[in-house]
Amino acid sequence: MNRRGVNNIRELAEILGLSPTTVSRVLNGKAERYRISASTKERVLEAAKEFKYLPNKLARGLKMEKTETLGLVIPDIANPFFADIAQSIEREARSKGYSLILCDSGENHIVEKELINLLLSHKVDGIIIAPVGTDYKHIIHTFHSGIPMVVIDRCFPEIGLPFITSDNYQGGYDAVNYMISMGHRKIACIQGIPKSQPTIDRVRGYRDALTKNNLLVDESLILGDDYSTENGYRQTRILFSMDNPPTAIFALSNLISLGVIRAVGEMGMTIPGDISLISFDEQPYSAYLGTPMTTISQKKSEMGQLAVDVLLKYISSQEYRKKVINMTLRTSLVVRSSVKTIG
Repeated sequence: MNRRGVNNIRELAEILGLSPTTVSRVLNGKAERYRISASTKERVLEAAKEFKYLPNKLARGLKMEKTETLGLVIPDIANPFFADIAQSIEREARSKGYSLILCDSGENHIVEKELINLLLSHKVDGIIIAPVGTDYKHIIHTFHSGIPMVVIDRCFPEIGLPFITSDNYQGGYDAVNYMISMGHRKIACIQGIPKSQPTIDRVRGYRDALTKNNLLVDESLILGDDYSTENGYRQTRILFSMDNPPTAIFALSNLISLGVIRAVGEMGMTIPGDISLISFDEQPYSAYLGTPMTTISQKKSEMGQLAVDVLLKYISSQEYRKKVINMTLRTSLVVRSSVKTIG
């Protein structure tokens, strides 16, 4: 017998001289219920360990109509924001006895559809997704086909799907209101995907902070088209080509802010000496940049944990699936050195 490992109960039962039924009951924690002796139980568990028994989880899952596997689709694993959330989701899923299949859509709507189909082919019990773009018909179709789903970060409030997101409006408002309190009057906003819900809410917060402080909204200072570093770099260059550039920039993502920093450095300027900066999303490196950066902090770990918790409730309870759970998590302003006082 190959001692490197066995992967079915019949082989293990043959080694032990026991029936497959007895071995199965021990490995599934049912020894006491079926009055299997302690010595037999110990023999089975020791043999399973010695022969590195690997249960066929998928086969068992198909039989039970449950694979104890979750799917996660995120737009960009290289983005520290989504990497942090993915880590939180994986830990929480593992603590509840679930495995996780992680998929990176690369901010590509077509790839996102393909990945959802891939997860369905693997019979996942449920899916957590941070969508890309603004077309959500495939997500609604999957949800209404009976697959439990939870949307995170980039949500669609109007379509009745469960979601967990940050208070993007309040975060945007707080960032710009703080800049105004420091004397800034000409504040640019480098946005992400224009029609995504986080961008809509953050820009609305930006606008309202200006309006409530009796400042006009200059549409030429709202620019950008995605959440990338390149977008931040390109738009900063455009802003400083203006005859009268802004004194401050509100970057709507951590990657956008890195592009701003790169462009400012290349132009021989400094933060906050020549331009003040606030970034949406706190990162571990934010405090250790050349100029420690003021940020809007999101509850990423809590978002991941809640997503798993809500999804598992949808998986385990048909009654719970009748509810549409929507959660908006508070953000907070983390003040550092990247905004100077002027005026």
